[in-house]
Order: sequence, then structure tokens, then C-alpha cells
Amino acid sequence: MTDPLELAALLGPTAFACRKGLTGERGVSLPSFTDHHVHLHLIDDRALTAGGIACVLDLGGDPAMLARTPRRAVPRRAYAGAFLTAPGGYPTGRSWAPAGTIHEVSSASTHEGEPGGAATAVAEQASFGASAIKVALNSSAGPVFDREVLEAIVTAAHDRSLPVVAHVEGEGMPRLALRTGVDALAHAPFTEELGPRMIAAAAASGQRWISTLDIHRDDPVASGYATANLARFAAAGGTVLYGTDLGNGDLPVGVNENELRALHDAGIQGPALIATLTDPWPLDAGTGAFATFIPGIPPTTPDGLPAWLAGATVVLTEELVHDED
Repeated sequence: MTDPLELAALLGPTAFACRKGLTGERGVSLPSFTDHHVHLHLIDDRALTAGGIACVLDLGGDPAMLARTPRRAVPRRAYAGAFLTAPGGYPTGRSWAPAGTIHEVSSASTHEGEPGGAATAVAEQASFGASAIKVALNSSAGPVFDREVLEAIVTAAHDRSLPVVAHVEGEGMPRLALRTGVDALAHAPFTEELGPRMIAAAAASGQRWISTLDIHRDDPVASGYATANLARFAAAGGTVLYGTDLGNGDLPVGVNENELRALHDAGIQGPALIATLTDPWPLDAGTGAFATFIPGIPPTTPDGLPAWLAGATVVLTEELVHDED
């Protein structure tokens, strides 16, 4: 497929037929791909670019360690810093969440420097360069914030122009996140079926949902809830972001074909599927110095996209020669 109109219909307006200038290998270029849910302390991020991922959002790590990590041109890294959680709340006690990855918040204090206060917790993450704030709302595993404390965290984050991302798990947690102005969900809700009014309200509010469908592959109940909720959210006009929870179990370090297939099966197909990958949120679009290159001829129908996209790599944009150049 080389016809520009057919390519745009399949992949959207940012796709271009191209070749590598040095080798002549033909394929398609797209903007950089982002995995919007990773845990860098649990993976070797040096393998990401060979697997097609140029940008990542770390949603739970030691902010001091993340700030000290040497910067590389790729993958570009955004991070939330520590999980903000209620005293004794999730993920306290998990082996994969060592000291430094959790910050307990016990009050709605707006005074920075107040121990246990909401503003103090947000200020600490911001001081280490956080691009977002992560809150844990997992009532299935322990205590969670009351509305007053959560609203104080959201307000403190928004005062610094930082979006808030919530892990929601347990009955009523998606509703609490929506009512307090949480900007994004770290996972498509997977512990209950959400009603149409709530899904419509979430979409209308501009809330983003990060997919992470593949992590439920061995849990048909959670998979069913997550897929159905995400499908309805997308159909209501909600913004869906590709994310894998990389570091959680045995997942490929790079573009995850199974995640893309799950998104496709949820009705997020063709250009909409590409948009979940190429949205740079919460970062800006960057300089455009790097691009995604997928070798070979693209499939003729959206059904073949997950397998084809899994062959993506990250390249310097200047290495590619577009057909119209």
C-alpha cells in the first residue's frame, strides 16, 4: 500500500510511505510511540527503542532515583515520582515497591512542609521533576484517601500545572476519581462495570484512560470489565492512551502486540489505534528528531495492524526519505 489516501485511511494523517536513506529499506514512518504506563525500576529501558518505544511515562518509582538517572535522547522519560497513598494503603508492602516509591499522605494540609500533608507530597514530587502526580485508590487492598484529602492533592497538583493519574481498583473508586477532578486513570477500570452516565461524564470531562488490557489476560473477569468499560469510553469520545504497565509481569520491552490486539478488539482501530500510541501526553510533541519506522508493506485492513506495528523501531527522522521528498 503506497497510495497516500489509502495509507491515511488506515493509519491516519501522520503516516507516510518512506525508505531508509542508507539501506533503501522501505516502510512507513509515524510519529514517536509512547508507552503511557511503565515502571522503569523494574525494566531495562535501553531495550525500548529497538522495540519501537521512544517515550515513556513512569507511573510509580523513587523520584530521587528517577531524577538522578542520566538523561538520554531516547527514550524520552516523563514520570510521576512516588505513589501517593493513604497511610497503609496500596502498594505498601509490595516487593516491587521498595522504599522511596511510596509517599503516605495523611492530611489535606495545603501548607508545604507540613508532614503528611497533601501539598507537601505534591511539592516533593515536583521538586524532583515530576510531569504528573500518581495517586493510589485501591480499596480492594487497603485504606484510600477520603474526598477531602484527594481533592487537596488534585488542587495542589493543578496549581503546579501537573495532571493527576489514579490507580483505581475497587467499587466506587472510578467515581471518586471523577468527582475529585483526577485527570487520567492508570488502567481502564477492571473491577466493576461502569454505567453509561458515568462513562459519558468521564469522557466529557476530558479524563484520559490508559489501556493496560493485556495484564488481565489470565483473569477473564477483570479483562471483561476493562475491555467493556474502555470500549464504551472510547465510543463516548473519551481519550484512550496506549499503556502496558511494563514491569508488571512478563511483558515485551517495546510495542506490545497483545495490548494492541486488545485495543483493536475493544473497537479502537485504524487511526484511533495509532492515536493511542502517538499522543505524547503528558509531554509535548518534542523536537521531532526521532520517528517510528515500521518496515514492510502495511496490511490492507485494520485487523492486521497489531502484528505489523509490533515490528516498529525508533530511528532518527533524518534517516528517512519520504516518498514525496
